[in-house]
Amino acid sequence: MLKIGDMINLEPSNNPKGEKYRCRVVEKKENKLYIDYPVNVKTGKTVFLLNGTQLKAFVTGDSTSAYFFDTSVLGRVKQNIPMIVLSFPGDDGMYKIQRRQYVRVETPVDIAIHSLHGEFKPFVSITHDISAGGASIILPSSKTLTAGVDIHTHFVLPTLADEYQYVTFKSHVIRIVEGKNGERNKASIKFVNISDTDRQLLIKFCFERQLLLKKKGIHANEFDK
Repeated sequence: MLKIGDMINLEPSNNPKGEKYRCRVVEKKENKLYIDYPVNVKTGKTVFLLNGTQLKAFVTGDSTSAYFFDTSVLGRVKQNIPMIVLSFPGDDGMYKIQRRQYVRVETPVDIAIHSLHGEFKPFVSITHDISAGGASIILPSSKTLTAGVDIHTHFVLPTLADEYQYVTFKSHVIRIVEGKNGERNKASIKFVNISDTDRQLLIKFCFERQLLLKKKGIHANEFDK
């Protein structure tokens, strides 16, 4: 499942600054992973991690899967290259997400919608649900979208640390779902050509929201975008 050479995205378990690191698996031995020194995604600088640092790891698998697991820094070794040793729960301890069946979470996320070519004026709304593959947008009563068009979507994603992450994706409008019993219409959109980093950010966001909903007794759904 996890192979030498695979890219891992790391971030501190307690992460008020929203830091993100990137590294590669150099070696794998039983319950340990050996990685090259991580690089801060934002600054491009090498990160120094203290022993015992608790981290969350996100791994993009093949074309149909992604994985998440908790880990911590066990130490450092120097062989052909300097490496950091991470704890590894094993393949059975990795949380698997089907990339063609992303977890869909019903949660309101602020969104601004812009036309690519000036077909309509920008407007703001909220999501009905969101996944790492797309979202369902509640359309204001005075606004509409056309199925088959591409748009720019700007999301404001709240974090568990009560901060916000701002992300922008090109999106494709799949269909318009007419509201029933007084409900507003919804636009189903698919994210187009987003980076693995942004995909992992969305997977993390949905995973965290899913855990919060489970604590409240609300179940997330599987969503195929």
